[in-house]
Parts: sequence; structure tokens; C-alpha cells
Amino acid sequence: MRYVIALDQGTTSSRAVVFDENANLIAQYGLEFKQIYPHPGWVEHDPDDILHTQTESLKKAVEKAGIDVNDIVAIGITNQRETTLLWEKATGKPLMNAIVWQCRRTAPLIEKLVADGYGDMIQSRTGLVPDAYFSGSKLKWMLDRIPDSRARAERGELCFGTVDSFLAWHLTGGRAHVTDATNAARTMLYNIFEGRWDEDLLKMLDIPAGLLPEVVDSAQVIGMLDKSILGREIPISAMAGDQHAALFGQGCFTPGMCKNTYGTGCFQLMNTGAEPVRSRNNLITTIGWRMDGKTTYALEGSVFVGGAVVQWLRDEMKLVAKASETEAIAAALPDNGGVYFVPAFTGLGAPHWDMYSRGTIVGLTRGTGRDHIIRAALEAIAYQSADIINAMANDAGVKAQVMRVDGGASANNFLMQFQADILGTKVLRPKVIETTAMGAAMLAGRATGVWTDADLSRLQAVDREFEPAMDEAARTKLLNDWHRAVERSKGWEERTE
Repeated sequence: MRYVIALDQGTTSSRAVVFDENANLIAQYGLEFKQIYPHPGWVEHDPDDILHTQTESLKKAVEKAGIDVNDIVAIGITNQRETTLLWEKATGKPLMNAIVWQCRRTAPLIEKLVADGYGDMIQSRTGLVPDAYFSGSKLKWMLDRIPDSRARAERGELCFGTVDSFLAWHLTGGRAHVTDATNAARTMLYNIFEGRWDEDLLKMLDIPAGLLPEVVDSAQVIGMLDKSILGREIPISAMAGDQHAALFGQGCFTPGMCKNTYGTGCFQLMNTGAEPVRSRNNLITTIGWRMDGKTTYALEGSVFVGGAVVQWLRDEMKLVAKASETEAIAAALPDNGGVYFVPAFTGLGAPHWDMYSRGTIVGLTRGTGRDHIIRAALEAIAYQSADIINAMANDAGVKAQVMRVDGGASANNFLMQFQADILGTKVLRPKVIETTAMGAAMLAGRATGVWTDADLSRLQAVDREFEPAMDEAARTKLLNDWHRAVERSKGWEERTE
């Protein structure tokens, strides 16, 4: 039996997932790591935490699976996107903490770029809506503030990368400074229509080109795992941002197919094929994956706070002891009691793109209790996702008949049923909801001959389908009230230079 391992480096944890050649999930192991909040709206990770938890998870997953390392034929990397790292080429030592995708510290810089007339250029070349979400402005912030860093970068002493690049560098012993096309597309520095780093965008942000990694296919051997980690070299043969890996793992190989991943944030992607679709509804045009030098494009919308709102209920507010408790609590109520929760803790993503929105709970009355807040939090995940899926339908000119779902929160049956109801669309949950890891494994296996394209189309199995059961009037009323709540959350944070 041959095995493929996916390294799934996420926002709050690092995991390793072992699949056999029949795509059965054999074992997985994960470790959480610390979230760092130096100032309100700022989010950082310790790069050493990222690397340590990922390598340890790899070792523990192999041990847990009880397999012979000689039977591991490929390793794929999938990662939290946009999170930005800067390290020394000679030592691999990071110059500072990673700036996480959620971090809003560069919002004033983005605002200035738009005011200076760069907005259209950014969107026309990268497919991205200018926002602090993306890596480019984070990298500029680092170079502006770390003494001598820009001069060192000019001398070729430093490396920039998103998490995939950082892991690839260290896992190969410093032999591979690469990123794949999906991650490059999230930097606000890469021209997705021409397939190259864009000189004008680099000049706009004063970023030396020598910092940048080589852009490779999503399914391609980029190097060998350092022998010191598992005792033998193993091909690292896939790299893809987490949402792109999930799109692939869900089998969304045909234009018009879409998926929603319910993780820390929620991320909807729709395959649009070989031709990019430019959004008219504030969505992102991005790269789905690149294989054999050929690019498949996608539309994407991002909810910044999805499952993270349940973590907030648990960790900060202490309203539940376990995230899983929310399902029964929400289902026990007849409705939301008129309560709407907009979890804009770090601003609003698509289709609103308000960097200065903040979390808001409206509709409170004397009868509002803990359970209403919990239900409103779950409903908010579905409302935010519905706003994006409806915008996608308008852009693509067709409504998706099925939404494929994955990620931790997709195990919540109340949330999935409410999602189907508020969309008026069937929701399909696969048996393996770890489709981000599944996609990374599928890409890695394809690159090493474990699976053919025909094999990949047969690997998905369905766990449950959720049929919409809400009438149109109720759906319209709920969405209208939700949009009223969203408007009240916008522009709360004062703009600062």
C-alpha cells in the first residue's frame, strides 16, 4: 500500500493527514499554536511555532498511522494564505513574527493606494479588490519598519514567502524557495492573467524582486523532504492555498461547480474554467490551480470570521465549553428572537469590503438570552456565505444547484440546514470533510503517479445532503434584517494614518 500525506498548515493549528492510495483517511494529528494580538486589529504568529507544530504533526501522524516511511510516496502542502513571512536566506531565521491574513494594520496604506489611483491597476492585474487582507502591503510594512531590511533584500540576503514558501524552504533544508500559482495570486503582486510577478506592482510597494519565490505548478515535485525529519527523503509534490486545495478536493473540476469551506473564515470558490471571470459584485478573480502549465481560474468570496465566531463564544465569552454544544442550543430555539450578530471583528470581506467595520449585535431585548446570541452567531456564518454565493451567481450568470461544503463547522447540522434554507440551494457534505487536506493529497498523488485524472473524479463520497425547507417570504425577511444589521456595523473604526 502506498501513502500520501497532506500537511495542512492553518490559522490556528498545523495538521498532518495520512491517506492511502484508495484515498482513505488513515490517520491525522494536529497541534494548535498561539495567536498573537499586539494591538487591536493586529494578528501575528511566531514562525517557529508554525514550523515546529507542522513538523511534529507530520511525525506524530506517521507514528499514529503505523505505516512504514518507505511506503510514503508523496507529501502535499496546503496553507493559510496571505500570511506573510520574511527570513534570512543564509540561516532561515525570520526577521519578525508572521503577519497573519486577518491583520488590519495596513488598512491605511491600502486606503492611500486607492486614493492615489492604484485601485484599478491592482484589480485589473491581480483580480483582487485592494485590501489589507493580501500579502503585498504586509511585506511593504515589514520592509518599511525592519532596519536595513530593504537594503538586505536588494543584496539578495532575504526571502519573502507566504506559509507554503516558508514550509517548503525549511522542509527541503533551504533548497527550494518556491510558491505555487494559487498562493502567488494572493499576494497583490502577481499578474494572474499573464502568469508573472508584476514589475509595476512591485514598484508601487517598493518591493525588491529578488525577495520573491519562483512560481511553480500546484502539482509538481518541488524538492525532497529533508532526511532528518522522517529518516528518508520523500518528494514534496504539491502546494496550494487552503481554499484552492479544498476546491480541488471537492472535485469541482467543471466550470460552475462551487464549494464553501467553513474554517476560521468561510471561503467560497467557483470554478470558472480556463477563462477568468471579472467580477461585477466585489468578488475576487483568482487562480483555482495550475497543472501542467495550464491555469484554471475561479471566483472567490471570503468571510473573515466564520468558525472563529464560535471560538470567540467559547474562549473569550465562555458561553460554551465546546464548539459542538452550539448545534443543540441553536436547534432548541424556534427562531433567533430578532437577534442578529455581525462578527466583523477584523472588518468585512466580500462583497462589502469594509476594513473599518467591527463586530455588532443588534435586536437585543429584555428577553434575549445566551442561547439567542449563540444561534445568531451560527446564523451569521450562513448569512455571510449566502451574500457571497448570491454575488457569484450574478457574476457567473447561473445559480449553483448544489453547494459542496467542508471544514470543521460543516459538521454542525443546524448550520448546514440553515445554510440550505437561507440559500434555497441543496448543500452537500462529503464523508471526508477534511477536503483541504484531501485536495493537497490528490494534487501530490497526481504529480507522482498515484492517481490519474480519471481516478481523481471518483474519489469523493457523500455523507449527507441538506435540502432547503424555508419558504421564500421567511428567507427574504431574514436576509433583509441581516443586511440592516450589516449596515449598522460598517465604518465603526475610526480611520488613522
